[in-house]
Amino acid sequence: MTDDKQPSPQASFEADFNGFPAFEVLCPADQRVPFVFNSPHSGRQYSKSFLASSRLDETAIRRSEDAYVDDLFAHVVPLGAPLLRAHFPRAYLDVNREPYELDPKMFDGRLPTYANSRSIRVAGGLGTVARIVSENHEIYRHKLPVSEALSRVEEIYKPYHTTLRRLLAQTHVTFGYAVLIDCHSMPSSVKCQTTDTRPDFILGDRYGTSCSSDLTEFACSVLKEMGYTVSRNKPYAGGFITEHYGRPTSGLHALQIEINRGLYMDEATHQPTPGFGDLFHNLCQFARELTSMPDAALPADSIAAE
Repeated sequence: MTDDKQPSPQASFEADFNGFPAFEVLCPADQRVPFVFNSPHSGRQYSKSFLASSRLDETAIRRSEDAYVDDLFAHVVPLGAPLLRAHFPRAYLDVNREPYELDPKMFDGRLPTYANSRSIRVAGGLGTVARIVSENHEIYRHKLPVSEALSRVEEIYKPYHTTLRRLLAQTHVTFGYAVLIDCHSMPSSVKCQTTDTRPDFILGDRYGTSCSSDLTEFACSVLKEMGYTVSRNKPYAGGFITEHYGRPTSGLHALQIEINRGLYMDEATHQPTPGFGDLFHNLCQFARELTSMPDAALPADSIAAE
């Protein structure tokens, strides 16, 4: 089967991301399953102008990137599910935030009154336009114009979410319900809060509010049967995307999956390791089993997607 790539509509931003569109949808020739996969943090196209504005080098700025997660889930397209992936880096714009979680200390000028400058994520330096990458490494040499932040939201953030909503709405109409799998990675140093172990996967369903518990439990069981250690909701319960799109009573289910980067990459060099192939194969089997769940486990609802 030949899979068609549907580019994002952001043609005006292609030059900013080394000739790539800001994001794209990898579409199967025929969507056969009620699943949509999303990789919002795996973008690795760092423009020269962005790097020039940063005090970090080309390696250090990638520390918050979910490197290769889009590649790890590319197999879902032949299974009949669309995959939305970013090409813009998370350090440039984070679509797993509210649209205007912005830190006034980062900008030259006054933010609009509707900006949320007091969220916990802004305080931690990880707003919609981040101040830091992991481990408190400041990104920018100087303050940014407010207009720059607002432009990123208008030109990339909003079209990205419009595309995601469209994919979910079309899936909902076709199948009677829709399942969003939000795909991420985490540093290998992350530990479970209760057992002090380092999990291979963390599944987040906002403590049972963003998707059917049967879906979460089934996903956990499949991964555990493969020999992986799995945590639920701790320390990651799901971000803005999981919370915003997960409405199980409306037939819209959202599950976040975090993958331990130590399973597949060298975190210092950002290069894949030999473990990448094994993980890719196992995630292919995981997606195959997940997308074959009986419909009864994910009841449809007559309420249309927003």
